[in-house]
This record gives sequence, structure tokens and C-alpha cells, in this order.
Amino acid sequence: MLSAAPSLAASASASASAIGLALGLILAAATVPSTARGATAAELFKDADMALGSRLLAEHQCQACHVRKVGGDGSAIYRPQGRINTPGFLRGMVEQCNSELKASLFPEEVTAIAAVLNRDHYRFK
Repeated sequence: MLSAAPSLAASASASASAIGLALGLILAAATVPSTARGATAAELFKDADMALGSRLLAEHQCQACHVRKVGGDGSAIYRPQGRINTPGFLRGMVEQCNSELKASLFPEEVTAIAAVLNRDHYRFK
């Protein structure tokens, strides 16, 4: 009977995480500018400052946050069951992190971070 309590707690925690992820995905979709929703990566990230994006990823300790959220090396966050499937949605997820963490990033900084993530993890065309 005592062994059921930890599994119930783990189940509740997993459910809360799934709900949080779902809400985050909905919020991210809503924050993607309508002009970016159908854009290709080449169009959306064409003027992105890749050096700035890399610096901001390090400054804001994005990887450490991802490790806390998903465990391991944090890279599992980059393709949660294929949910991030367009460059616009990727940019929206970065904007969602910006809002959630109150990072106060400018739109061009969000785009720079998304461009680096696309280069290193997603490789959208």
C-alpha cells in the first residue's frame, strides 16, 4: 500500500507536466506572428544574427532549464513527439520561453535564438 503513493505522485506530476506542455504549445502557437506561420526557415531566419542567438542561449542558460524540464542532457525538449514541425512554431516556442521566464527579449533576439536552434537541432528548410 505504501508503494502506491510514490507512483500516484509520479503519475500526478507527469500529468501536470503534460498539461503544462500542452498549454505552452497552445500559447506558443498564438504568439507566432501570422506572417511567420507559413514562412520557410530561409525566409524567417534570413536576417538572424547567429552569434547573438548563440550568446543569448548561453546567457539565459537555456540548456540548464531544458535539463530541469526533461532530464538527461536536455535535448529531448527539441522534438517533443514531433510537435514543433514548422519554423514559425519553433520561433513561437522560443517566444513562449521568453514570456514564461520574463527574459524581456526583443523580437529580433527571439528570432536569433530560434535560428540557432533551427541550425543545430531542427534543420527546417
